[in-house]
Amino acid sequence: MNYQKVRLSPGLYFVATPIGTARDITLRALDVLASADVIAAEDTRSLRKLLEIHGVPLDGRAVLSYHDHSGAGARSKLLGLLADGRSVAYASEAGMPLIADPGFDLSREAARAGHMVTCAPGASAALGALTLGGLPTDAFFFAGFLPNSTGARRKRLEELMTIPGTLIFYESPKRVAASLRDMAEVLGDRSAALCRELTKKFEEVRRGTLAGLAEDLDQNPVKGEIVILIDRPGSETVSEQDVESAIRAALKEHRVKDAAELVSKMHGLPRRKVYQLALQLSQEEDE
Repeated sequence: MNYQKVRLSPGLYFVATPIGTARDITLRALDVLASADVIAAEDTRSLRKLLEIHGVPLDGRAVLSYHDHSGAGARSKLLGLLADGRSVAYASEAGMPLIADPGFDLSREAARAGHMVTCAPGASAALGALTLGGLPTDAFFFAGFLPNSTGARRKRLEELMTIPGTLIFYESPKRVAASLRDMAEVLGDRSAALCRELTKKFEEVRRGTLAGLAEDLDQNPVKGEIVILIDRPGSETVSEQDVESAIRAALKEHRVKDAAELVSKMHGLPRRKVYQLALQLSQEEDE
């Protein structure tokens, strides 16, 4: 038995659960799950299985469901239990609650109502990938999942292209190749890493450039949970050929002025110089 039953103060306890290997849960998380008056979960079946693995008894406690589609009713029920002076433990399906997972509205409303809100931290796919990816870790930006459609995805990438830190995305194996190609076209062929199935049997990290990783997927497709890391803009020397290719790609969907602005931000280059080259290339294509 690796847990201890402890006396918890009334309040909301967010509990991190493993992203793969069941033993990655912390002892404090087990203590909270063993001791809370009420347990809620994004996926009640997976949490019940995790409790069984670690020998944590429910002792007659129900596991309440709370997820993105639960609505205000389920949230009001949990807030009511907090108002009654109960300790409520909430766990998302895998990783830290609220990180691309449900729980934000519950956290905000519980805090606004004056209840104690705390967490038992633990595994996170985003941070695990950042540790393994081989890209700078001094500054990073977690962007979650990109939109499904190509147009919306590229627009979102354009909004993120000047962030001075490593970008972190979650992605589906069905869309990862298309996303990598869009990333290469919009952000430039930056250094990147594709991390999948972290902490699990088939854990893998592929490192390279965005275009190279996309090309590799044509021959070696992937399955499972995926995290993509992308280096910040201007980290590497950019050749004239790369700049010209980026401008030509941008001119397909943008006016000269907008294309020049995108590419100058993408590579950290003087806007005037890029604009002059974009104007020249545009005129050549019109001839």
